[in-house]
Amino acid sequence: MRDSRSRLHAEKSSPLYYIDNLEKEHRIMLRFRNHPRIVQTTSPSLHIDINLQRCCIYMEFASKGTLHDMISSFRGRPMPEVTVGRAALMILQGLEALHSRGYAHRDLKPANVLVFPSKCVGQPWELKLGDFGLSKEPCSDPWSLSGGTKQYMPPEAVGTKGVMTMMMGQGVDVWSLGCVVLEMFGSRPEKMGDIYAWGLTKPVSPLADDFLKRCMEVQPSRRATAGDLLKHPFVAPERVMRRNVDPPLPDQMLRCCPPALRDNVKKGVPMMTMKMATRPGDLIGC
Repeated sequence: MRDSRSRLHAEKSSPLYYIDNLEKEHRIMLRFRNHPRIVQTTSPSLHIDINLQRCCIYMEFASKGTLHDMISSFRGRPMPEVTVGRAALMILQGLEALHSRGYAHRDLKPANVLVFPSKCVGQPWELKLGDFGLSKEPCSDPWSLSGGTKQYMPPEAVGTKGVMTMMMGQGVDVWSLGCVVLEMFGSRPEKMGDIYAWGLTKPVSPLADDFLKRCMEVQPSRRATAGDLLKHPFVAPERVMRRNVDPPLPDQMLRCCPPALRDNVKKGVPMMTMKMATRPGDLIGC
């Protein structure tokens, strides 16, 4: 949609009998106004149409779609590990903001992570969490009989008859994050009775493997928190947020480089950050 100033925004609407969920979603967006990892509302109030049949909220427009779209573009192939780490870092930043104030998302999945053009030079995109209609607020009843998407829910979330019957704590979001990371690595869930199992189709690095184990600890009390995972080296900003990373130089080119430059390249230092002078003759013979 376009507003009165012809600026694009997204309209999310639902039948009026779902107004409570939409009101909660709008309330949470207002609570986290200006947070870079939470989708922002562009209107201070909920809107109800003139026929009293429909209600809607207005939000910023995610021109690059969703994380689900990004994963689908790889057609089942694993995304590069640095890309997965970068996405996981941004999702964790949103989750940590929610959890630190007593909220839980409860329906984290790729379709609910929106992709925006990056505001940082040299970065291709940024992610924001959306869809808070099923979220738990700090003062709400912690027990719920519904909520979430089963493929992304931990084992303790599903009862013997396949009904969501758990105290929907913040550990649920951490398990869901693990499922999202596995999906970025090309995995798909397999139904096993009332629950879904995820497994890696291809090996990942020890860092990624450890990160996933911490997310998907079966015992909820032993599962890592969002704050813990933000300190994990798999999502370390210096590893996943590097700008303008140069492709590796072929060995024959490295042999022609001055020794100091050659050492820095081998260490993975981006060439844009190297400050050094070459003497006449250093590159003779290349």
